[in-house]
Amino acid sequence: WHIGYSNVGTVELLMDENEELYFMEMNTRIQVEHPVTEQVTGVDLIRLQIELAAENPLPYDGDFLSPKGHSIECRINAEDPETFAPSPGTISAFHIPGGLGVRVDTFVTQDSIIHPHYDSLIAKLIVHDHNRQAAINRMKSALSEFVVEGIKTNIPFHRLALENEEFVGGQYDTHIVERILK
Repeated sequence: WHIGYSNVGTVELLMDENEELYFMEMNTRIQVEHPVTEQVTGVDLIRLQIELAAENPLPYDGDFLSPKGHSIECRINAEDPETFAPSPGTISAFHIPGGLGVRVDTFVTQDSIIHPHYDSLIAKLIVHDHNRQAAINRMKSALSEFVVEGIKTNIPFHRLALENEEFVGGQYDTHIVERILK
């Protein structure tokens, strides 16, 4: 409230090697990664955003967020897993994973056409578990069940990332993608 904004938004920070946080920006909208926050807090952020826009009061006090567990999101994109070039075409087979702690947000079905002129995002795969390693294991399992045929996707890249020691250990920087691809 100190800045005069009274709805849901996203604050982005960067952490340096000394674990010091630096403010980057605030977005006055829901970000594509919002399911991760929803999974660890149990708060439906889209519903909350709509309620606040309708001028309903915040249904929580300032201390309502107490994250539980760990959540990871993999953006499943229609792109080559090595070059990240777009991979438009028709999806000939599509199967999403499910089960406890697995969420998939998508618009895609079998026979969907992925056009070259739009965002390559075809699904968000989100997992939640009691800690980071359990969430990584759940994501590995979910990725092994995810089937997209007819186009290339970045699922193989996500599998590589989840095997990377830096990523698994939570000790990585902005150059990790280059190192994973080597």
